[in-house]
Amino acid sequence: MAAFICEDCEGMTMDFKSTITTLLRDGFILVFNQDKLDVVKTAEALIKAGVNNMEVTCRIKQPLQKLSRLRKELPDFAAGSASLIDSPQMLGLYNKAHPRDPLPSLAQVVEAGACYLVSAINFSDAGFEQFAGRIPMIPGCGSATEIVSQFSKGANLCKIFPAKELGGSAFVKAIDPAIHKTISLVPTGGTNADNIPDYIDAGVLVLGGSFSMIEKATLKKIIDGQDYDLLAKEMTRTKQLIDRVRAEKYPDIDFASASLEQISRATGRNFNIR
Repeated sequence: MAAFICEDCEGMTMDFKSTITTLLRDGFILVFNQDKLDVVKTAEALIKAGVNNMEVTCRIKQPLQKLSRLRKELPDFAAGSASLIDSPQMLGLYNKAHPRDPLPSLAQVVEAGACYLVSAINFSDAGFEQFAGRIPMIPGCGSATEIVSQFSKGANLCKIFPAKELGGSAFVKAIDPAIHKTISLVPTGGTNADNIPDYIDAGVLVLGGSFSMIEKATLKKIIDGQDYDLLAKEMTRTKQLIDRVRAEKYPDIDFASASLEQISRATGRNFNIR
């Protein structure tokens, strides 16, 4: 697969530290996995809802082109890349079988303008050596051992995936003492309005969620009518819920304006800023 370079993205890579701060202030990462919605209009709906980031999954069509377009048109929006497979062997196998719709490498999504990197699996040692401390990295983990191992290599937050199948908030609450409540976990998969309060009570600062959080009939209306105002309204509900519950748990901090250092002190979480 030839490298895709966003020629118009030069100088638009968000600062490493400010990207992590954005994720923490937002408290939510939308997984953009819907080919029938416009990536830029979706991001604009999120901005209206008070969310200034979104991960563009590589499970959609033309993820590099969509990512670079998003970075070009909304340069102050923290656009991440997700569903990354940090394995040359697997990429080679998959891309040989799917030459018309190949998976990009970490280097390719960074070249396309990714502000942060997310995977459902661990990142490789080579991936950390190349990008840790340069681009925020959020690897997928399924155990306390994986969390500590990935964090020790340079992960900034650790994705818990699939969160629902791993045990949801009960899983997070059970393993948090084992990591000494130090590493910030991002549960993704099955998150919704019913369990968001439980996750935040368990110590979660940032949650990942997809369009499946929206009621099916409402999502159909959004897609069929390309109704981004309705999407903004749905995302506002999620954002307001997260804001309210976090404010109750951490009354001494205003996440909307807090610095990374202030969030770290108030929550006890370390974000691996070297």
